[in-house]
Order: sequence, then structure tokens, then C-alpha cells
Amino acid sequence: MELRHLRCFVAVAEELHFTRAAVRLHIEQSPLSRTIRELESDLGATLFERSRRGTQLTWAGQVLLEDARRVFAVLEQARTNVRAAATGYRGMLRLALSDGIAQTRLAALLALCREEEPDVEIRLFETPLASQVRGLRDDTFDAGFAQSDEAGEGILCEAVWSDPILVAIPTRHPLLAFRRVPLDELLRYPLIKCHPETCEGAYRQIKRLLRTAAIQPRIAERVATLELMLTLVAAGYGLGFATAAQISVCRHPEIIARPLSDPSACMTTYLLRPDSEPSEPLQHFIERAMLSRDDSPAVDPI
Repeated sequence: MELRHLRCFVAVAEELHFTRAAVRLHIEQSPLSRTIRELESDLGATLFERSRRGTQLTWAGQVLLEDARRVFAVLEQARTNVRAAATGYRGMLRLALSDGIAQTRLAALLALCREEEPDVEIRLFETPLASQVRGLRDDTFDAGFAQSDEAGEGILCEAVWSDPILVAIPTRHPLLAFRRVPLDELLRYPLIKCHPETCEGAYRQIKRLLRTAAIQPRIAERVATLELMLTLVAAGYGLGFATAAQISVCRHPEIIARPLSDPSACMTTYLLRPDSEPSEPLQHFIERAMLSRDDSPAVDPI
């Protein structure tokens, strides 16, 4: 199996049409079909089902497509790394971000990295937690931040930041009578919660918090972003949760943030990385991240 086989396969797999794939590759359809037959013969598997309804991937073809895309991603990363090295970069870090982590903390950490190691390029990728974990395992990412330490075997999770959880309350709401809001009082009202797929780590931590209450929560909406949550809270759809660091960045004129009566209610952010010897740039980054956890910003409720 050669790279030309994979390039032809990916083109057909994505187009699901041999003629369009041949045009995309700038070759005739006949040699393209021959290349696919060679690949199927080499692998001992049928990759496409051809019928009057068109061309479809078999299960074996779907598996190969995922692996082929990973191969080309690694090749592209190699090209990028070489170009970066040729222009003077000493390295590159690919960081995955999940769960809408605290922007102020991340900005401070990235600024410190640029100041102390300007020759190390840092690239950021926003992705759901499940995709981050897959990327850490298949070397798509070097490290990542998420609000979950449930990443499975082969991934190290270290707590770096802890932020108080605040309640986002619309102005002129009865709960504003409390300087610190009891959880059971809060749950008398509907909630705007983060979506379990897009904010998996934050969803788990809030779910654990709600289990400590005697009242079952009523969920009005599930949202993918902090901005939408605050919009719905301001509109009176329900109450929401956010960290003190998030509230400090996304202040809303129609929302007042109050702490919970339980002072231990916090949202923890973790640094995730493969359980292997880190590169020198990654080791330096880890050390800076660990030091930053002592810089706990005092964010007063609104």
C-alpha cells in the first residue's frame, strides 16, 4: 500500500463517485479504478459497494478512511514542523481546549509562554472532551485543558485551576435576597445547563454538585456556550452556573452573579496529556501551568 493508493481512496471515499474523484485528482477514471482494485487486493477487503444507487463505503472502507485521514494529518503536521524549524522555531505545542475554560487564566499562561519561550509556537484547538482524548492518544494534540479528569488509561490529568461556582441570576429575581444562595433554594427555579456533549467536563461537575441537593433540578434548556446561557438567563428562562473567572469576562447588564452558600462549590480545570515522556517545550509548558494554579484571582460577585 502506497500513499498514492490512499490519496485515490480518500478522493473516492469523499466524493462517492469515481468520475468526480478522477476530476479532483486530475487523472482518468480508468487508472483510478485500477488503483482502487490494487488497494482492495492488497488489503484483502472490499472498500466500496457499487450498485445502481451509486457508490457506498463498506464498513472496512469506513475504517480505512478514518486511518487514512490520520496518516495525511500526520504528514501535514510534519510539513508544518519542518517549515517552522526552517524559520527559526524550536518547537510547536498543539493544545486542545474543552468546556470553555477560564479565559483570563489561559491568556495569562499563554502570555507567559510567549515571553519566556517566544520560539515555541502554540496552536489552540477548541474541541469536545471526547475528541480531545482521542487526539491526545493518536498524537493530534500534545496536551489540553478540560474540566474533567475522567480521560481513561494512558492520559494523565492534573488539576491546575479551581474557580468558585457562581449563580447567574436575572435582575429583580427573588433569589437576590440571599447574599449567598442555598442550593435547595436555587433548585426551586428552572435551570439553564451546559450541554453534556459540547461541555462534557463542566456538565459532570455541575451534575455532581446538584446531586448533593434534596430537590430534583428542573432543566429549562441545555446550551453549548456561556454566552447563550447568559442570554437566556437575562431573558428570564431560568438560572445558570458559571465560574467567577467566566463571569469576570462575560459581564451582562441584566444579570447579577451570586456565590453559593457552600464555599467549597468550585469548578476544577485539568491539564490533560499523554502518559509518556514529554518533549522539552511541553515540559516547560507543564511547569508554567502548574505554577499558575497558585495565582488564584480574587473575583468578587457582581
